[in-house]
Amino acid sequence: MKKLPIHTISLNDQDFIANPYEELAKYRSELPIFYDPGYDRIFVNLHEDISTILRDKRFGRGMLHLYSREELGWPPPDPRLAPFRRFQDHVFMDMEGSAHARLRGLVSKVFTPRQVESLREKLEATTHALIDAVPKDAPFNFVSEIAEPLPVAMIADLLGIPEPIRPNLRPWSSAIVKMYEMNYSDEDVENANQAADSFMKTVLDLAAERRAQPQDDLISLLSTAELDGSRLTDEELAATSIFLLNAGHEATVNGSSLGLMTLLKYPDALAELKEAIEAGEGDALLKTAVNELLRFDTPLPMFERYVLEDMEYKGYEFKRGQELALMYISGNRDENRFEKPDDVILTRSDNPLLTFGLGTHYCLGAPLARLELQTVFRILLERLPGIHLVGDPKFTDGFVIRGLAELMVSG
Repeated sequence: MKKLPIHTISLNDQDFIANPYEELAKYRSELPIFYDPGYDRIFVNLHEDISTILRDKRFGRGMLHLYSREELGWPPPDPRLAPFRRFQDHVFMDMEGSAHARLRGLVSKVFTPRQVESLREKLEATTHALIDAVPKDAPFNFVSEIAEPLPVAMIADLLGIPEPIRPNLRPWSSAIVKMYEMNYSDEDVENANQAADSFMKTVLDLAAERRAQPQDDLISLLSTAELDGSRLTDEELAATSIFLLNAGHEATVNGSSLGLMTLLKYPDALAELKEAIEAGEGDALLKTAVNELLRFDTPLPMFERYVLEDMEYKGYEFKRGQELALMYISGNRDENRFEKPDDVILTRSDNPLLTFGLGTHYCLGAPLARLELQTVFRILLERLPGIHLVGDPKFTDGFVIRGLAELMVSG
């Protein structure tokens, strides 16, 4: 059996965050699978391996559906994280087995294509309003002025979050998702605990109101949804609502910002999309274009899986309890799977992008994300056909949730 190559990767190096692709290409060629002792994870870089592992039941998002902490040799949960864990322990994305099937089934009953489609008119109106508000004769930050407020408004509408509460949503979400990075500080822990506690209380209060006076929103529907005689507990409902809001806007904020940056850096692709929109054929091209932009620059570059049993994979020994870092951002540029992976081909039809995952954990919010990105790019290029970059984009300091802090543009 082969020994895993050992290599150190600098995920939080700012240069790597901004442009990891040359280094990732070397990994695919020379180190498709390697072990990093600092992160104590096995990194997987090829599309074939990532897609195989995502569908293989011997790997999972969690392990506690099969083993106790004592059996795994894990220490007790960190008491410092109790408020954050109160939220995170009920997030179905991190579950496996019957617990995952139950919660995902309940959410799927109410988070339907009809619910997503009901947002189309509001989505278009909100996009127009945000563009109306930006300066007409001066640069503006696309991230803060359009990319951030738009998906927050959409998912808040879908959930039924009242307007006075909405200014808190983005700060709460930003604090919580800091905990998904590979390195976080004591300050990050404190901020995430406070955000999770405030967020949970807010949603629980709303759920109690909606049970008494239901409305046509997801919190009302989740509070009454039933599957095989089972309903969500209060904490499951609150955690699920928070997760839908976090997942429903974090990826879209970064996907729209990175996607626009790509279009503005690749003038031929931008011209192709503008011409299609001007000719009334934009909707057809935008369907493949959005997938291509999400493949080309991946907003959620890495997801993890646990090895659920001792096994051999590609001649390597994987031990129960080891963690795998699946590098979606590398798999999405894999020259073994994509023709001309470093080119932006907006008409690319053979495009098995990894961005939304695969298998039982495929992203439930993918249709909403695609609708939001198709809408914002269409309206933006209709309203601001001369849009162009002003200065260099600035990335945030995280890799696991990778995006821009600043994308200065002018129309």
